[in-house]
Amino acid sequence: MRKQGYILISATTKEEKQKTKNFCFDFLKFSKVGIVEKMLFTKNLQVMISSGVPLPRALNTLSDIVKTKKFKKVLLEVKKRVVKGESFSQAISKYPEIFSDLFVNMIKTGEEAGTLNETLGILANQMEKEHKIKSKIKNAMLYPTIIIVAMTGIGILMLVMVVPNLAKTFEELNMELPITTKFIIFLGTFLAQNWYIFIAIVILFVFSFSYFSKTKQGSKIIDTILLKAPVFSPLIKKTNSASIIRTLGSLIASGVPIARSIDITSKTINNFYYKKALTEITQKIRKGEKLSSAMNDYQNIFPIIVIQMIKVGEETGETSVVLLKLAEFFEQEVSATAENLSTIIEPILMLIIGGAIGFFAVSMIQPMYSILEGI
Repeated sequence: MRKQGYILISATTKEEKQKTKNFCFDFLKFSKVGIVEKMLFTKNLQVMISSGVPLPRALNTLSDIVKTKKFKKVLLEVKKRVVKGESFSQAISKYPEIFSDLFVNMIKTGEEAGTLNETLGILANQMEKEHKIKSKIKNAMLYPTIIIVAMTGIGILMLVMVVPNLAKTFEELNMELPITTKFIIFLGTFLAQNWYIFIAIVILFVFSFSYFSKTKQGSKIIDTILLKAPVFSPLIKKTNSASIIRTLGSLIASGVPIARSIDITSKTINNFYYKKALTEITQKIRKGEKLSSAMNDYQNIFPIIVIQMIKVGEETGETSVVLLKLAEFFEQEVSATAENLSTIIEPILMLIIGGAIGFFAVSMIQPMYSILEGI
């Protein structure tokens, strides 16, 4: 190349070229590792560690089992780091998008105490309980969501296909229409002629709401509404309480100091008010207050039974045991509330749907009665 007058600036191997081509595909398809896959990984790792399998070999074996390419790649990189002398907790801390602060700190505590096997068991149980709660809530909301989507679709079809034809009839008869009928006709005509604008508005609304919900002010407003909503408020409080108590109990049981445990727990919660409360509780504990005393100012979001039971745990020296038993109680409460949620929402949905159908029917039938009276 030099003889020909060229200077080598950069070089790319065939493997790197292929990697570049597949990057977008891999990023879209394998960018997220689900809680179920992490839970199965943790359970399998516990079994292998308890059976005496060396950690690098266990990671290598599990990298062949996992389905997500990103997770497979990360496990192989973690294995290399462990072989080079890093601890397991140090190696996984380099991948916060997969291994949370909770996971890393519990593993670190387990390594220091020589109880990695037990810690992995606690972590697997923690993820399993979290997955069950989320699944219960999703299943409870599935039926109302399907009904709302179906009725919205049917309503749009009626507006687009039926209303414009009726509008032509009313126009030919040259009759004065009620304001509600005019509104329905305007809406139907607009959707029929400008459907692409409607789709653009829906997409813009979804993205705007998604962005707004991620901002501090947006999160605060949404969480305020949910905490005050009659139907959802009890479920929100029980779900957050169960998650916080389970996480806190697992961390304390693993030997993580209580102030650090609450700080880590605050990062696992999305609700603005619970996150703020936990941050303030952490500061109070670092100043010397007990957990039950620090939580006493937040009885509006934490049920009084939580504070009382934590106080009992502090007095008996069994805080972690009390927290884990309390978590089981609240998880059962969440399950029961989630199962009844569909029953509670169903009559409300029927009233809303009935009202919408009644409004549409009266708006379109009223002019027809006027025509018949004229005849």
